[in-house]
Amino acid sequence: MAQPAPLYDLFTLIDATLEDERRAAIRDAARDIVEADGTIVTDQEWGVRPLAYEINHKSDADYHLLQFHAPRAVLETLDRTLSITDGVLRHRIIRLAPGTPAAPDPPRVERPGAVAPPVESVEA
Repeated sequence: MAQPAPLYDLFTLIDATLEDERRAAIRDAARDIVEADGTIVTDQEWGVRPLAYEINHKSDADYHLLQFHAPRAVLETLDRTLSITDGVLRHRIIRLAPGTPAAPDPPRVERPGAVAPPVESVEA
């Protein structure tokens, strides 16, 4: 009996100074590569967030998580494409172990000076 394709995480950090259309084009290109021969399980845009340390003199990046099932050829194509694409600061592809919990919701980052949304009170 054939084994199902393993589950992978693709995490990309895209230069936040690029135009929105260019960042979307990079994300769409990665999705297209996966969908050509695999299936997407989770697609999360985490938005622009501060980096833990500067990469290429950039302090912010647009974070994106893509979980998918695909054969090895897709991984090689993704790695090659993202390695040579201008605007991709970092990317990482990890094979997830069977039984790994589902991807969490995108973390929320509070920026200094940001106004918090109003909290609705619940009366008992």
